Amino acid sequence: MSRIGKLPVDLPDKVQASQQGDELTIKGPKGELSKKIHQRVTLEISEDKIIVKRQSDSKDDKSLQGMTRSIVDSMVEGVVSGFSKKLEMKGVGYSASLQGKSLQLEVGYSHPVLIDPPGEIEFEVGKKNTITVSGIDKQLVGDVAAQIRAVREPEPYKGKGIKYVDERIRRKEGKTG
Repeated sequence: MSRIGKLPVDLPDKVQASQQGDELTIKGPKGELSKKIHQRVTLEISEDKIIVKRQSDSKDDKSLQGMTRSIVDSMVEGVVSGFSKKLEMKGVGYSASLQGKSLQLEVGYSHPVLIDPPGEIEFEVGKKNTITVSGIDKQLVGDVAAQIRAVREPEPYKGKGIKYVDERIRRKEGKTG
């Protein structure tokens, strides 16, 4: 029994949802998102909510129903308030700056690393080497944040690198003489 899948997704006043074939489109104040919906799941769109229904009671269909409901809920939340991920840099000489819309990272390589924002992703560089990745697509925000973190992953001895703000790095003891 999919408990999450049974819950309806509430649509705020400013959000409009429409389905054409297997393509779901949600429009809101921050933008518009489209997603292809699996054919084993059907959507019932009314004025103020979306209900996700499955074809059968098989385990796969129950999983698809819950996943689809979570994706639709994230789409609605994205077009209303958006998503963001914060990263922080630690290391001597590490810095981040904006070059137009692109993010330029200097993290100990012989050259700066440029990251271009895909889609409607925006970068913001704060004081103390913090980077904020924001956008309306939850998956894309997470992917771009992971791409930035992969430029210089935090290492366990000195803690240098790029990490998420809420991430804890397990520190190791160095060599003993």
